[in-house]
Amino acid sequence: MKLSQFRFDLPLNLIAQTPAKKREDARMMVLHRKTGQIEHKHFRDIIDYFDDKDVFVVNNTKVFPARMYGRKEKTGAKIEVFLLRELNKQNKLWDVIVDPARKIRVGNKLFFGEDEELVAEVIDNTTSRGRTIRFLWDGSDEEFRRILYKLGETPLPKYIKRKPDETDRERYQTVYAKHEGAVAAPTAGLHFSRELIKRLEIKGIRFAELTLHTGLGTFRPIEVEDLSKHKMDAEYYRIDELCCKIVNTAKDTGHRVCSIGTTTIRAMESSFTAQKRLKPSEGWTNIFIHPPYEFNIADSLVTNFHLPKTSLFIMTCAFTGYDLAMEAYKVAIKEKYRFFCYGDALLIL
Repeated sequence: MKLSQFRFDLPLNLIAQTPAKKREDARMMVLHRKTGQIEHKHFRDIIDYFDDKDVFVVNNTKVFPARMYGRKEKTGAKIEVFLLRELNKQNKLWDVIVDPARKIRVGNKLFFGEDEELVAEVIDNTTSRGRTIRFLWDGSDEEFRRILYKLGETPLPKYIKRKPDETDRERYQTVYAKHEGAVAAPTAGLHFSRELIKRLEIKGIRFAELTLHTGLGTFRPIEVEDLSKHKMDAEYYRIDELCCKIVNTAKDTGHRVCSIGTTTIRAMESSFTAQKRLKPSEGWTNIFIHPPYEFNIADSLVTNFHLPKTSLFIMTCAFTGYDLAMEAYKVAIKEKYRFFCYGDALLIL
């Protein structure tokens, strides 16, 4: 399929700028693939669609405050530094994106904080805007992390046209986040409150956890018309024995497996057996799922409403079926559902 087939007109006022007051109060469209039926609910109603021994698979990655603002030595020019991932913990080497990139050259020093609490040196170019930097830090690793959390901002996507505040530190994070490493939240999971999880568990629904550290590649614009030529950035994932046991038991006993988010489904589609069972693994995945695609593990999916021509929307179309997904999005726009990371949910059954 071609990229242009995944275009639709999205009014900018439907891109949510703030989260719902309570996580589970977000609206939820329920889409039945077999019948094409569409229902309009709230996220808390998800409990009505699943039964005892069904499984929700969640991504327990944790977002860190990846966006920092520094000054360049000598000129004092303001520089945005977006931390992508730590390359070497001992040497404090990081893979970053800088803006404006043309001003940042190898050998430049960058200063962060009012009193220059943190200094970094640019040691390599990676891409046009990418750099490798080394933080010049002599203290303990705990102190270094504390400084990063103090100076860094919650990395809200650029489509959210406001500065992040203290509430974003909590709300741009799932309640089950554990393993730090993501620069973008697995947004389908943002709708779960601890109370809702407890109610689901009382009903007998089991939760299985895996980790996929969402990188900026998930949101990188697709620039080729032929989707088979698009290359995704690799993202680290880990699926352990316990997660596999919970998922495979559900599959073996005829119960449902619901993927909470597209990142979760990407991890599972990166590690399955010939018998369509989940297998433990750890590594990097650059899988790009687009129609036509046969999914191997999950039979239902919770996701948010995504922007046109993005890998996330394209994967939703692969899971739902292209025509039905396009129709559902048409309805979502007409019914004024909120889009993007702080927006409403779509449950695909």
